Amino acid sequence: MRLSVLNLKGVSMHITFTFRNFEESEPLKKYARRRFQKVGRFLGKSPAIDLNVVFSVDKYRQRTEVVLTGEGLNISTAEETDDMYGTIDLVTDKLESQIRKHASKSRERYKAKNNIDVYSYYLEEEDGKKIVSGDENFSPKPLILDEALLQLEKKNDEFLVFLNAETDRVNVIYKKRNGNVGLIDPVL
Repeated sequence: MRLSVLNLKGVSMHITFTFRNFEESEPLKKYARRRFQKVGRFLGKSPAIDLNVVFSVDKYRQRTEVVLTGEGLNISTAEETDDMYGTIDLVTDKLESQIRKHASKSRERYKAKNNIDVYSYYLEEEDGKKIVSGDENFSPKPLILDEALLQLEKKNDEFLVFLNAETDRVNVIYKKRNGNVGLIDPVL
């Protein structure tokens, strides 16, 4: 049994590998780490996540069991095939699906209690003074950064205000003059 630590954006994932009925394999652990790192992007800003991975072999059946625990999380899943790398892929897909389901439930609770007022305005001049007028109530849609970028390109706007599903903060992505994209992420 070995402990690995993956540091993702704001998430510290501690991975423990256990091998049953066969020898420990570094390439297998490396592959599993890489796959679980992709799942980590759906976890948001959790302080610490523990991931216990058990690989076992019984005759021709190769099984991977995963238990993910953390703040408000307790997800477990298992898969069995005739190829250990295939089981890792299947169990990762299942885990990702369960994390997304958990995140969408959390977002729904968050969305229900938070409505953000964003004011759009235009300037009028009255007696030589500029006056701000107009307002709008805006409820930003929870998106991950990749989805927001796609939406910005699709709408062909200069900027997009969205609720970052990974951080639960209002973010703004905008097009820069040089063709790149910028992100405004206020730190509270």
